[in-house]
Amino acid sequence: MFTPFNVTGCSLELLKIGEQGIITFCKSKDKKSLNQLLSKGITPGKYITVQQRFPSLIIKVENTSLSVDTETARTIYVRIIHH
Repeated sequence: MFTPFNVTGCSLELLKIGEQGIITFCKSKDKKSLNQLLSKGITPGKYITVQQRFPSLIIKVENTSLSVDTETARTIYVRIIHH
């Protein structure tokens, strides 16, 4: 089965509520931050959806909802899925 997408990629911070993407990579020079993302299941190839933007950014990765700060959201890059 083929999932439609385009090659547009951006930081997770730019997604709107309800938008979905596939994580392409995480860009952080801080190893501790990268390990925290990995431990939360935020890894390349996983689907991610923005559920809420204010007062905090809530994302859904598979069946888990997580709160991430803006700085962390800037390190997560996704390829947006257009339905």
